[in-house]
Amino acid sequence: MTTSTDRTPQEWQDDLIEGTMMHAAFDGWTWTAIERAASELGLPEGYARLVFPGGPLEAIEHMMRRADRMMLVELERRGGASMRIRERITAAVRIRLEQAIPHREAVRRALGVLALLQHAALSAKSLWRTADVIWRAAGDTATDYNHYTKRATLSAVYSSTLLAWIADSSEGFVDTWAFLDRRIDNVMQFEKVKASLRNSTVNLPSLTRFLGRLRYPAR
Repeated sequence: MTTSTDRTPQEWQDDLIEGTMMHAAFDGWTWTAIERAASELGLPEGYARLVFPGGPLEAIEHMMRRADRMMLVELERRGGASMRIRERITAAVRIRLEQAIPHREAVRRALGVLALLQHAALSAKSLWRTADVIWRAAGDTATDYNHYTKRATLSAVYSSTLLAWIADSSEGFVDTWAFLDRRIDNVMQFEKVKASLRNSTVNLPSLTRFLGRLRYPAR
């Protein structure tokens, strides 16, 4: 049997968060939920505070980071590398939600915590990270303003789909998946519009070059 001394506190995080999600559905994201999960793992009393010294909020953040990692593993298993960009993005979002189905109530309660004003920064950071992970998995390498617009639009898509999923009572979450398809269509249309605008302005005079000439006249 693995004991607490066989691993570092950080190495217990994945196992502890799995148990915590089960209890968070009833106890909320509290030390009670975390410590009950730790007890079930056979960890000494108080050890949970070494695993998540930041408390329930750190546990929530770890849950979301872990969900991102699990999503990537499953996307690769399903052959994500051979999918078209639209299919890859759709599959990634759907996988992330499908994997959370057993813990939907814990996720709902976590969203309630993150909705508090004092946790707005963590909420935004976590949402952006998920969008970034998905775009990178889709092969995006943009470093200009497109890097930010893509993640901003996907953040909006993911957050709205997540809320739809939380409230969805349809069999097999068919309403959520239909909602997701519509939102992804919007993203793809937006990307096409951006591409057409870039192409239409490629031969237009550059304001940057013009201002540069004013500052450094040609000799």
